[in-house]
Order: sequence, then structure tokens, then C-alpha cells
Amino acid sequence: MTQPARPCGRFAPSPTGPLHFGSLVAALGSWMMARHRGGDWRVRIEDLDPPREVPGASERQLHTLQAFGMTADGPVWRQSGRHPAYADALRRLLASGDAFECRCSRSQLEATGGIHRACVANDSSRPAAIRLRLPDTTLEFEDSVQGVFRQSLAREVGDVVLRRSDGFWAYQLAVVVDDAAQDITDVVRGADLLDSTPRQIHLQRCLGLPTPAYTHLPLVLDADGQKLGKSLQSLPVDDSDPWPALIAAWRFLGQAPAALARSGKPELALQRALAAFDPARIPRVHGQPVSRIDTVR
Repeated sequence: MTQPARPCGRFAPSPTGPLHFGSLVAALGSWMMARHRGGDWRVRIEDLDPPREVPGASERQLHTLQAFGMTADGPVWRQSGRHPAYADALRRLLASGDAFECRCSRSQLEATGGIHRACVANDSSRPAAIRLRLPDTTLEFEDSVQGVFRQSLAREVGDVVLRRSDGFWAYQLAVVVDDAAQDITDVVRGADLLDSTPRQIHLQRCLGLPTPAYTHLPLVLDADGQKLGKSLQSLPVDDSDPWPALIAAWRFLGQAPAALARSGKPELALQRALAAFDPARIPRVHGQPVSRIDTVR
């Protein structure tokens, strides 16, 4: 398949809570990259894990994005309504031999560090997961920020779960199917997903789907140097006053501070700042630990 002519980016949050500052950085980075290329920007709610979802979280996330001046082009997709597309992709992978049933438990794979290279379980009564068979090869791609990334699929990743034994779809399958269905040409997301990209590229090839360009942004760290989590309250994303967090996110992406001025509505300010947006300024390394954003008021 060939890439669509019009550039298209996306932001795909999981409805597990309100957007935190790290999520805002990913949303702003993807929005800016899409608009910088003259393309569309889509929003997709990744609601495939009901036990982890928080009621009303997706509506609050969408409200936050709008308050910060970012509105999706076209309807918002929800993965919970995409089950037939995932089932069709899975049938094709099973028919081609690229996917297989597996009844191995996590404890049974402890000896290999949790990496599945061959089935070790023979309990036919245990519900089966469906895994993607990964070859013993090294896959590399070039990320626009992180540079060349290489990964040994069999040794570092192992056979990837596509549908869990409890029947829920796995992220790796859903994201590949939906990126292609939405004509996504540019995936911009946090660097915590960098090592998931080679397996996704392999899955795209198995399904005959296009591979988008990838940009993995530096992570936002907390005061202890850990990835900022949704549970942390040190960096509130305040819908009623978006300016402090919006300006902080702009600066976190390495952009010229003066280009995003606190003036007028956020959506108009972002449009003005777009002319100064420079992807080459995005830092490769993770940001310095961040604990407050009220210094930019």
C-alpha cells in the first residue's frame, strides 16, 4: 500500500484519567507536527481495556484538548467500536501463519525473562492468547528525533500478544490497524513507546499496511527522574487556565519561548506560533525533572 498524499498526525490517549502534563506534551507535539506539514490532526480514544478505564475520562480529555486550542479534524474514533476490524486483521494473520494460539502464562515464561520464543504450556483447558510470530532478525528504523533505532525482534521482544487470553485486544494490533485505517502518515508520541515501534513495523509488513514516519518525543520526568504518571498532581493541566501548562509544554519541546505569547485564545496563539515551530529544536534526551509549571504564569 502507498502512503496517502495528505499528511496526517494523531493523538491517541487512553481513558484512564485526566490528561497530565506528559500527555499535553505529546498532544501539542503531534498537533504542531501535523500542522507544520500542512496536514490533518486526528484524535483516537484507546478504550480497549475496560477494567482500567475511568468513567467520563475520555470526555474530560477531549474537553481539555479543546480548552488548550487543539480540536480534531473529523470525528473522534473510539477503539471500542473497532472490534470487527481487529478480528479481520487477526484472521488474516492466523491464515498466513504469522499468528498462533498460545497458552503460556507469565510465570511459565519467567525463565526467558518473559520473552516468548516457543510455547512451553500444554494445558488445553487454559484460554488461549493469540501471538504474533516474530522472526530472529534485527529491524531498524530512523526516528526523526531519536535517530536510528535497532532491535532484535526475537531476542529482545519475543512473540507479541495480539489478543489477550481474556479476550481483550492488545495495543500492538489495534494501533497498527487504526493508524492505517485513519491514513496516519506521522506518528508523534512519547519515547516510552520507542521500543514498541519495530514490532509494529513488522506487523504492518505482515498485514501489507504502510509504515508512517515516527517521532518519539523526550519524556517528561518527575522530581525523582521517573516518567510523569497520571496519578501525580505536581503538574496539573488546568482547563480553566491553560496558559501555564501550554507555555511550559511549548518550551519543553525546545521551541523559542517568545513565539508562543499569552494573548487571546489558545487556539489563535497556537496558530500564530505555528510559523515559528521548528522540529529540529525538539530535544532528543528526556527533559530535566519537572515539578512545577506555575513559573511560566
